Amino acid sequence: MGSMKDKRKNQTPPPYAAETKDVRFAGTFEVLIPVEGRNKPHRVPLQFPTLSAAEGWMHSSEGKDTIAEIIADAKNG
Repeated sequence: MGSMKDKRKNQTPPPYAAETKDVRFAGTFEVLIPVEGRNKPHRVPLQFPTLSAAEGWMHSSEGKDTIAEIIADAKNG
């Protein structure tokens, strides 16, 4: 049987919020969604003024729906 460490290694990491790297939006935050089979995470096309606002959006019903759509689109092609 595999250990818990092996099981975690095969899972895709959860979505996360990070500071925007785009200079045009300096000082804002964005939500990134890791997708299996892709090197770079998908970026949600929204900007947030604070890290807590981005994290709050991720846990809202709108955020959960948007994240689910992006993951489904990535799996379908």
